[in-house]
Amino acid sequence: MFRTALRNVFSHKARLLMTVLAVMLGVAFVSGTLVFTNTISDALQKSSAKGFDHVDVAIRSDYRPDEGDTVAEQPKLTPELLKKVQRAPGAESAIGVVSGFTALAGKDGKLIGGGFQSQGGNFWGTDDPRYPVRDGGRAPEGADEVAIDSETAKRAGYEVGDTVRLSVDGPVLTPTISGIFTTDDGNVAAGGSLTLFDTATAQKLFHMEGEYDTINVTAARGTSQAQLQKAVDEVLPKDAAYTTTGQKLADDQATQIAAEMSGLKNALLVFAGIALFVGTFIIANTFTMLVAQRTKELALLRAVGASRRQVTRSVLIEAFVVGAVAAVTGLAAGVGIGAGMRALIGALGETVPDGPLVVSPGTVATALLVGVLITMLAAWLPGRRAAKIPPVAAMSSVHAKATTKSLVVRNTIGALFAGAGVATVLYATTMSGSDGQAPMGIGAVTLIIGVFVLTPLLSRPLIAAASPLLRVFGISGKLARQNSVRNPRRTAATASALMIGLTLITGMTVMAGSLQKSIGKMAADAIKADYVVSMANGNFLSPDVEKKLSATEGVTAVSPLRNAESRIGGETEYLTGVNGTAIGKVTDLPLDNGAFKVGGGEVVVDAETAERRGWKTGSEFTAGFAGGQKQKLTVAGVYESNELIRGVLLDNATLTKRLPADVDPADMMVMVKTSAGASDATKDRLEKALGENPAIKVQSGQDLSDDIAKMFTLMLNMLYGLLAMAVVVAVLGVINTLAMSVFERSQEIGMLRAIGLDRRGVKRMVRLESLVISLFGGVLGIGLGVFFGWAAGELVASRMPTYELVLPWARMAVFLLLAATVGILAALWPARRAAKLNMLAAIKSE
Repeated sequence: MFRTALRNVFSHKARLLMTVLAVMLGVAFVSGTLVFTNTISDALQKSSAKGFDHVDVAIRSDYRPDEGDTVAEQPKLTPELLKKVQRAPGAESAIGVVSGFTALAGKDGKLIGGGFQSQGGNFWGTDDPRYPVRDGGRAPEGADEVAIDSETAKRAGYEVGDTVRLSVDGPVLTPTISGIFTTDDGNVAAGGSLTLFDTATAQKLFHMEGEYDTINVTAARGTSQAQLQKAVDEVLPKDAAYTTTGQKLADDQATQIAAEMSGLKNALLVFAGIALFVGTFIIANTFTMLVAQRTKELALLRAVGASRRQVTRSVLIEAFVVGAVAAVTGLAAGVGIGAGMRALIGALGETVPDGPLVVSPGTVATALLVGVLITMLAAWLPGRRAAKIPPVAAMSSVHAKATTKSLVVRNTIGALFAGAGVATVLYATTMSGSDGQAPMGIGAVTLIIGVFVLTPLLSRPLIAAASPLLRVFGISGKLARQNSVRNPRRTAATASALMIGLTLITGMTVMAGSLQKSIGKMAADAIKADYVVSMANGNFLSPDVEKKLSATEGVTAVSPLRNAESRIGGETEYLTGVNGTAIGKVTDLPLDNGAFKVGGGEVVVDAETAERRGWKTGSEFTAGFAGGQKQKLTVAGVYESNELIRGVLLDNATLTKRLPADVDPADMMVMVKTSAGASDATKDRLEKALGENPAIKVQSGQDLSDDIAKMFTLMLNMLYGLLAMAVVVAVLGVINTLAMSVFERSQEIGMLRAIGLDRRGVKRMVRLESLVISLFGGVLGIGLGVFFGWAAGELVASRMPTYELVLPWARMAVFLLLAATVGILAALWPARRAAKLNMLAAIKSE
């Protein structure tokens, strides 16, 4: 039986090629994802670990959880504490570290490093061992000098003595480069920038006067990190700070990088799974047809003594060989995909640390296991079905058609699954937010399974609906329709592969278009300000930004949105400070009840917070702040929140009085109303008032909408690219089905040729059959996608009042056209093969 199985594999090489390709593509996607993410993660971890080479023990402020009625004050790392640490036994040196976001502009005025990787810090003294300065430079001295890393200098073309433009929290600074240093900092290796000031300047810029973020201690020769940590703990005041070793920091950083990469890895693996899922239909279809073609052969084997188990095993051996070949080639292709994705990142301008391509044993094992398992699972049912056919029945082909009972059972099961899926999805739409996500996911999977099982039943009426169009093509169109419904199960399996891909694409498009419009509507309805000013990376703005904007010609109202932590009723609550006299001019938040009064002790609260806290108009409560400060507040009104503004709004004058003297206000954004309205001239005037700072975004309502549109467009394009793999696999499925269908109908095609159907007519018949099957899958996919998009939108609407369903008719038409194109392209080779059949040889074939 083993030799028989191998002979069958090698005798049907052409027929199994499409199956090998389908499995190979899925395995390549899986292994490529693992190679890419493992390579990037390994490079980042090694680069990050180098940054802790000069740290044996790190001292950080001990975070104290908020308890009671006020916000807990955190301990401070002072120069006095630093001196104590320097005298600890086993300590060779200690450095006080100050760091924070620092946006550095290139010579073209654009932000270097994309914002999020743009960091700044302090250069310790005149000779910092962490950052060796290259020849011709020196350490920065005073507020007018900085040092920058060599990679940034190389990318931007900066040299010692050049003037640079930078910003920490808003105002533009123009210091001179005093030195260029080398560093192993992971952010720099990943394409970011590192700007260093002298310690006093860094403390002032990062609002840490007389303090440090961290104290890094280096051990003397012969002292281990654990010994040094114990010695440092003994000299530190009780509960003043906590210590950790450099090795622990490196390990924690590696864990964090791995966690961040796991999100990308899981997202890519989901799409790889979709491609494999679609490929499963093709594999099952292929083996079903291969087994059906060899029914008499298998019956003969049964007649001469082979058992059912042996017949099933022979089919599984074929599947194992096919899966193993596909897995090995898929793994090789995956390594190439991983290398290509890394190169693509570099081509797109993103920088990643250098490092070898990582092909782990886990990646190899996963690729082989996935390829072989998927193929064998898909082949098991056809093999088992073939083994159950009695030899006499197989020899006389009385088994060929499915019995009425089996079709009734199949349709009943499909209807039950589909009904349960629809009911579960509809039930989930009545729930709110995250509560409905799990039921909706379960319902969606159940519904897809039900539709797949019902697809043979659905194929007849839906394909019959195309009859009027097919009649235009004469006898070829009529034959194509009959061929499409002749074997409903095969048609269903072929169409289902395309259906799943288009379901996902359509559903995501519906959701993205609806969210884009809803968020744009929310911004337009809730914001009356002409411009919103914020940092490019989402960091807090300096209060100076509000002052400069207020003093700008044509500005009529300005309100910063200021963030502050408080304690209310023993729980942490973040408050939003606003300009009480201007907030009504720059926003239009709908009120549920009360009045929109913000000033003194009066506040407004969003409906969600009011419900959670049990507040209503007139309710009074006390907010506790850091330093033991407390403020009694009264709810003047309850408003409807949105994605930009939510929570408790109080007047900045009241809020600022309750903040500790050494804590600067943190503005999330500043909303600006002007007399001339939004225009290019007004925007230029505001940007010039802020020093044309590359780190600050000045956005009108239209700019916000455009940003939202760009974000969703980028997201959709990425999803389309990833889901294209599933569509490619679906194309292979259509080709495979048609090729085998042509082989099965060789005698029939020969007879048609003999009675007058020319080669052009044969080609047209096969192409129309492919077109009908593809459009059938496309219609099902688009219909399910719209349903799922609507259902998911209902969940979003429970949290976003402005949500509105948008059906992308133009894109859905494109998707239907895509399905038709898939059908036409997939039919090219099978149609040509059918037309080339020798009619006499075909008539004599069995």
